[in-house]
Amino acid sequence: MESSTEVLLAAEDKMNKCVEFLQQELAGLRTGKASPSLVENITVDYYGSASRLRDIANISTPEPRLIVISPFDPSSLGTIEKAIIAANIGITPMNDGRLIRVPIPELSEERRKDLVKVAGRTTEEQRVAVRNVRREANDLLKSLEKNSKISEDDRDESLEEVQKLTDTHIKKMDQMLSAKETEVMAV
Repeated sequence: MESSTEVLLAAEDKMNKCVEFLQQELAGLRTGKASPSLVENITVDYYGSASRLRDIANISTPEPRLIVISPFDPSSLGTIEKAIIAANIGITPMNDGRLIRVPIPELSEERRKDLVKVAGRTTEEQRVAVRNVRREANDLLKSLEKNSKISEDDRDESLEEVQKLTDTHIKKMDQMLSAKETEVMAV
């Protein structure tokens, strides 16, 4: 890195990736409603190679409490069924020989609270990741100033900018967590 702008752009990119990762993780949390995101990233052993379920099957939600998985290759039904069971996401698939139906049961109050805790832990992990990105960016900026590649004023302005980026991304994560908690606790 040769300039403070490069450091800021790299930090923002990494922070955006943390937010995107959190968004995917929260989408995969079950809320009592059927959603393809519950199963689309499950890894299936498809002819000796690990493939994501969404790559080898159509996934749809014809009803609010039902996911229907229609594999492109009907001979893979058994392995898809096993992969869903092995994923341990609290749902049991039903194989009818042509497609797999996954009924989504109603969530108990205790299970809802557990899901909120999981969402909170996942969010905190990503907050920590964003703070680590901030620390790395700050260290880089300080070393650039120490090596006389940027001025002290540039360093101070850039450190403020990194803090603003951190605050913005953590605020986004908090909003995502709050929305997920509301969604999970809604009966």
